[in-house]
Amino acid sequence: MTPRTDIPCSLLAAFLLLLLLGCQQEPRYTALEAGTTVLAFGDSVTYGVGADKGEDYPTLLAQRTGWKVVNAGISGDTAQRATERLGALLAQHQPALVLVELGGNDFLRQRQASRVKADLLAILEESNASGAITALIAVPKLSVLRASVGALSDSPIYAELAEETGALLVADVFAEVLSEDALRADQIHPNAAGYLQFTKALLEELTIAGLAP
Repeated sequence: MTPRTDIPCSLLAAFLLLLLLGCQQEPRYTALEAGTTVLAFGDSVTYGVGADKGEDYPTLLAQRTGWKVVNAGISGDTAQRATERLGALLAQHQPALVLVELGGNDFLRQRQASRVKADLLAILEESNASGAITALIAVPKLSVLRASVGALSDSPIYAELAEETGALLVADVFAEVLSEDALRADQIHPNAAGYLQFTKALLEELTIAGLAP
């Protein structure tokens, strides 16, 4: 007689659930306590161009976490220029976490991706050397001539940099915001709603990594 091979649905469901739970990875980091200093290091998107004062993502992130988030965004800054100012900021604030959002202005100036990557690599290595946890916010390869419709995608250099340096990659967040007309103040900056969405998505990634409570 041929043995039965059918499995009760309840038993199969339980097995699949256990398999799924077993595949889930433990958080990569320990949660940062309220009052922890975080350095938001970037360009006009970090600064908050496109929205009113207090609607920038560092302010919103601080409100949601209780962290002391230092807004070190400079409008028009490039990865190339930013390499010159990170050291002083690290020494002054001694952050536990550095959020790096740079490269968009380099792309707008049509710098070669390899050169942008080299500058970002220097920034990530300097941040890592300070003892801070470093998170890299991926940026799409922007163009002021981009049509107002259609989805953007991250430049591949960000995934490569995260792999090479061990930085926490925050992927797709910026690209998804700029892909929605209702979330943009112009072709390259979020509006208030965009910064809110940006912050929510960033916080979700930081929570998955274990950094946010």
